[in-house]
Amino acid sequence: MHTTALVLFSGGQDSTTCLAQALARYERVETVGFDYGQRHSVELQARLVVLQQMRAQFPQWADKLGQDHVLDLAVLGQVSETSLTRDTAFKMESSGLPNTFVPGRNLLFLTLAAALAYRRDLQVLVTGVCETDFSGYPDCRDDSMKAMQLALSLGMDKRFLIDTPLMWIDKAATWALAETLGGPALIQLIIEHTHTCYLGDREHRHAWGYGCGSCPACELRARGYAAYAAGQLTTGSP
Repeated sequence: MHTTALVLFSGGQDSTTCLAQALARYERVETVGFDYGQRHSVELQARLVVLQQMRAQFPQWADKLGQDHVLDLAVLGQVSETSLTRDTAFKMESSGLPNTFVPGRNLLFLTLAAALAYRRDLQVLVTGVCETDFSGYPDCRDDSMKAMQLALSLGMDKRFLIDTPLMWIDKAATWALAETLGGPALIQLIIEHTHTCYLGDREHRHAWGYGCGSCPACELRARGYAAYAAGQLTTGSP
């Protein structure tokens, strides 16, 4: 029986939804973020606001929400030449992957999260990776997660579970999951306070939240919200 979890928490829509599910499921939940020189470093501030709002708006979860950790991963920015860590335009590479792909990012995140979880005696690593509605990153795939779970459990001699609540659902279903977990209040929290935009835009407000509206992350989020909102109208949901 798993009772404790560490959520890989960026302060974005996906990780906030994962955090809500973890708080609904586990008795003690901690969070970890990573500073790797990302262009959208505003997410490091946004995540603190989201955590504060989660505690304030959802008292049933406040006592479960434990310590937050931020790990310095500047080395990741040093070894990667991507549009997330350099001031370059978004484009597709000859590999077929977008240049927003930071090689090894999620693998490194999980390795360090597992080391932290080992020290903090946390059983489950929760991450918002998804193979259904994503940018094609190979380190978001279910096979990658299963391989990491095995490697981390063997390498640390501690049985970890990697929980991927969003793996097989699209962005519209992610919005719907958030509503199921926290109702309209969680939807509004995600819209107002979470950050997804790769360009770090917190000036332009859309129905789905803040962002430039044109980067790959904004396009995914906007498309998912439009489908979610259309489904609400069809079913007559508030």
